[in-house]
Amino acid sequence: MRSNAFSTSFHKLQRTRMAGLYEKPSETYAKKRPRYPKEWFSMLASLTAGHHRAWDAGCGSGQASVSIAEHYDGVVATDVSEGQLRHAIAHPKVRYLHTPEDLPEDDLVALVGGEGSLDLVIVATAIHWFDVPLFYAVVNRVLRKPGGVLAVWGYNYDIHPFGDKLHGTLYPAMRPYMDPRTRLAMERYRELPFPFEPVGVGREGEPADVDMEAEMTLEDLAGFVMTGSVATTAREKGVDLEALVKGVMKEVEEGWGDEPTVPRKLVFKAFMLAGRPRGFVKISASLSSVFAWSMEMSPFNTWSQRK
Repeated sequence: MRSNAFSTSFHKLQRTRMAGLYEKPSETYAKKRPRYPKEWFSMLASLTAGHHRAWDAGCGSGQASVSIAEHYDGVVATDVSEGQLRHAIAHPKVRYLHTPEDLPEDDLVALVGGEGSLDLVIVATAIHWFDVPLFYAVVNRVLRKPGGVLAVWGYNYDIHPFGDKLHGTLYPAMRPYMDPRTRLAMERYRELPFPFEPVGVGREGEPADVDMEAEMTLEDLAGFVMTGSVATTAREKGVDLEALVKGVMKEVEEGWGDEPTVPRKLVFKAFMLAGRPRGFVKISASLSSVFAWSMEMSPFNTWSQRK
């Protein structure tokens, strides 16, 4: 059994408003997200030796939870945001659980099923919010060996065919209001430590490119931008990004092709990493330095965030 002294004190020290970032717009947020392709989950299921139990960490509204449930006997889905969980998608094989920010490591292990109990752990657009070293320690404990797989993925404002206008313009303008961990997603997880054995879906420093299609109106696209954590954080600091977003959306509208109210196909240029544990997973001193600021500067430290 691992000591919880560091885990508990760390979380108490870093009491945060992380869960609150999405509490107020939870229902709107769930409606504005693109949908993950079914093919992703079929592919991930093909990588695991068993298909008994999976864990969606940082499940948010449960989009990934219900999709992976089609391939496993049961799914435990956890999140720190009670607001998100209230709007989670119901599914007979998915059990949603609230995980408080100060939940000790041993309690979390027990909550999701215990040592060596899971065939797959997924983190959909959330791992950049986690206490990564502690999360990896838990993953190493709960995955079956051999055969268990961890898969993480994300996306940002790189949305074809408007990536230059959205990612190229919004990212620099919004950067001052980003928690440093959000920048991991903006940089496509290339700087995310991932000390796991590759299984053919990217590797540390080289995430796999995966496309995610979505039918959206111009209003939907603007809603996607304005319900993210960056816009929420900016508003809390007294900065309204609406004028900036409207300006960018005006440029997007000029290239939309049809009426703004007519949905069109957009392609989110997403990224994914998957791997198996290499014995006991540790992050080297050089890699852990990527997260050194989290104990000194960032108030954002939690087991899970949301989609």
